[in-house]
Amino acid sequence: MAFQKIISVFPLQVLLVLLALDSSNAQKLKVGFYCKTCPDLEAIVSRTTHQYISRAPTLAAPILRMHFHDCFVRGCDGSVLLNSTPNSQAEKGAVPNQSLRGFDVIDAVKSAVEKKCPGVVSCADILALVTRDAVRMVHGSFWEVPTGRRDGRVSLASEANRGLPPPFANITQLKALFAAKGLSAKDLAVLSGGHTIGTSHCPSFTNRLYNFTGKGDTDPKLDKNYIAQLKTKCKPGDTTSRVEMDPGSFKTFDEDYYTLVAKRRGLFQSDSALLDDTETKAYVTKQATTRGSTFLTDFGVSMVNMGNIGVLTGNNGEIRKHCAFVN
Repeated sequence: MAFQKIISVFPLQVLLVLLALDSSNAQKLKVGFYCKTCPDLEAIVSRTTHQYISRAPTLAAPILRMHFHDCFVRGCDGSVLLNSTPNSQAEKGAVPNQSLRGFDVIDAVKSAVEKKCPGVVSCADILALVTRDAVRMVHGSFWEVPTGRRDGRVSLASEANRGLPPPFANITQLKALFAAKGLSAKDLAVLSGGHTIGTSHCPSFTNRLYNFTGKGDTDPKLDKNYIAQLKTKCKPGDTTSRVEMDPGSFKTFDEDYYTLVAKRRGLFQSDSALLDDTETKAYVTKQATTRGSTFLTDFGVSMVNMGNIGVLTGNNGEIRKHCAFVN
């Protein structure tokens, strides 16, 4: 009988030990993760980010996009920051990422942090913090950023080409892509509001102007007057010109994006797609008619949700010394 009790208890003890060992790899992110190991972290990040964004506020948009693109491929692990190698093209080389800017800002912040706290703070966390501060510096939201991410060691252009939501996506595709990352339809509507800042190259939307269904037609979901305006900025075959995503306030983080979408003036098909779903359309309408009454608060919440995608914690990944290279 005593022997049987030992046998029955032993598997439970093994399970508890395994769970204890695994807990080091299943830690959750938390606000103030570095409060003891790098107490001045957020001040250093804010100060260094301000030095760049104050001189070039248009960098806020591509940095925000960089964080989004990082999280949607392999999770928020800083893989978008890695350089390609002779044998492998990194995410930076993917078509959707070739227009990203602001890597120098991330490198400068990382360098400043390393001087104070060497080998402590991940590039993934630095990207998340810089994004928050850059958005705030163009009159956007402030949100507390949970930290504790570690850096990934793999970065593949092929995964970015496949995994990032394209500007041509319809609402069904968008909701599926977001749901696969644990994000809701509301997160989709809220995070799309990030298009209130920044510019886009013509090829991301010119099919809507000149050849929407292959018959030389325009997108019927796009306002005709807006089409005429866009045609003056983007001629057929133009691959270099840029257009403001939120005309008139593309340097300011505000609710105007939703007013434009509600008027059928969203630049991308993915913007117009928000009107094709009951929940996302309701959110667009609410923000457009209430001057963005909840947008800034909602944006912070959805950014935290996005920032939790596929994170590496505990003993997984590494803390890179330089964000563009694995250790």
